[in-house]
Amino acid sequence: MKTMKALCFLSKVAAMSRVTLLAVALASLSTARAEQVPLLNGRVLDGEVSNVTAQGFDFKLPYGQVKYGWRMVDLRRLPVVNPRLFQGYCNATGYRPPAPPAPAPVPVAPPTPVSAAPMVAPAPASVVATGGDWPQWRGPRRDDISTEKGLLTEWPSDGPAQVWKVEGMGAGYSGVAVAKGKVFTMGDVGQESLLIVLDEATGKKLWSLKLGQPGQYGNYFGPRGTPLVDGDLVYALNQHGDLVCAAVATGKEVWRKSLKDLGGKPHGWGYAESPLVEGDKVLCTPGGSKGAIAALNKKTGAHVWQSKEFMDGAHYSSLIPATLFGVRQVIQLTAASVVGVAVADGKLLWRADRPGKTAVIPTPIYADNQVYVCSGYGVGCNAFKLTKEAGGIKAAEAYATKDMANHHGGVILLDGYLYGFCDNNRKWLCQNFKTGEVVWSHNGVGKGSITYADGHFYLRSETGKGTVALVEASSKSYEEKGRFTQPDRSDKNSWPHPVIANGRLYLRDQDVLLCYSVKAK
Repeated sequence: MKTMKALCFLSKVAAMSRVTLLAVALASLSTARAEQVPLLNGRVLDGEVSNVTAQGFDFKLPYGQVKYGWRMVDLRRLPVVNPRLFQGYCNATGYRPPAPPAPAPVPVAPPTPVSAAPMVAPAPASVVATGGDWPQWRGPRRDDISTEKGLLTEWPSDGPAQVWKVEGMGAGYSGVAVAKGKVFTMGDVGQESLLIVLDEATGKKLWSLKLGQPGQYGNYFGPRGTPLVDGDLVYALNQHGDLVCAAVATGKEVWRKSLKDLGGKPHGWGYAESPLVEGDKVLCTPGGSKGAIAALNKKTGAHVWQSKEFMDGAHYSSLIPATLFGVRQVIQLTAASVVGVAVADGKLLWRADRPGKTAVIPTPIYADNQVYVCSGYGVGCNAFKLTKEAGGIKAAEAYATKDMANHHGGVILLDGYLYGFCDNNRKWLCQNFKTGEVVWSHNGVGKGSITYADGHFYLRSETGKGTVALVEASSKSYEEKGRFTQPDRSDKNSWPHPVIANGRLYLRDQDVLLCYSVKAK
């Protein structure tokens, strides 16, 4: 009966003014009530929703109350399944869905024409991406998958058109983040390690901020990680463990913290992690006896917790978020372990032995209660099945193979299959996520990195001429749709991953950042 009344009530207020509707929707969401919530894994849960915020909401289930982040929710189905909660999401986050049938955005006029990205529902993440933005390491969901559509399906013989080229990025292997009309990266320039910010449209330098001193680890100079943009703030972690928060608009420093003060010690090649924002926290992996993973208040830098039950030394992998059995957690890979740690308090939820060698770098992958990890130097890949038991969460190895010994070019999970480069046989592979079986292999562009957008993979060779290829994303075979040779190649390995954002392809190579248009005409 209450549900029927609520539906009648919402239909009546549909014609009210925007201000009145906002007030009514927020008031109604302050009281818990039974309703359905669609999740990204296809399930629809029934429970009581309350306390809707920009980060998520409280959800009372039969077995207890938990906090759900928007990252878990299928925002594309939410308006149909639960329009009231979708209105609450819009009110809390400021998102406004496009009003159909809105015309397609008009391309920006020359000299640097760029078509605006199609409007899509923001990624269900603590770091909410607008349109086709790429606000952090491996994109909105940390899976190296772009939601953009309308991109080129084939390249001309000389590759896509270059929009701009910028020099002065300094030494380093930092990737790029693209958000709020700006491009963010890091580099060692002169006697400083810098966070560098450019105008997205033109490549013009807007501001830079000193992170710390320049320097090398293992004879490799400069920062390795990727900045992260969350709302009006940007976070950057350099090779020495200097973690700095700054204002996106002005570059003014808000706070800073050294991972060494958190008990951390950089491994042989320095810190290479990219920080993660979850709710009101920014998380990173200093490693060490004070707790391998640390959570800080994202606004102030104040210490919130460290994972005292998990004290591995830091390697080079970055955290990913996930919700397992109703508990929000971060998953991390080190040279000894793969673990899940609670976002709320740093409690160790589960752990599995997983020895690596020399340098453990690739970011973990999670789907369907299975965690997949891999690393190079002959180690290969492992999958762990997670189950809920009386004593907590148990991780049992599902398979271990030498087939995906990925060094640091990354692996992508797409429609049940994994794609990446294997050092052991020097080929690009397609691998079944559930079983570990290799479906196909191909020489491709040689060893390198990978990203995905609009039905295609973008592969970047790390050596030689730095070849970049467009490859149809298929579990059946490897089929290229174009390739080109990167100009302005440095004499270093081109390790930064390619990035797709708002119809453009970004390639960082030491001091140079290249921007290409990959939007279909």
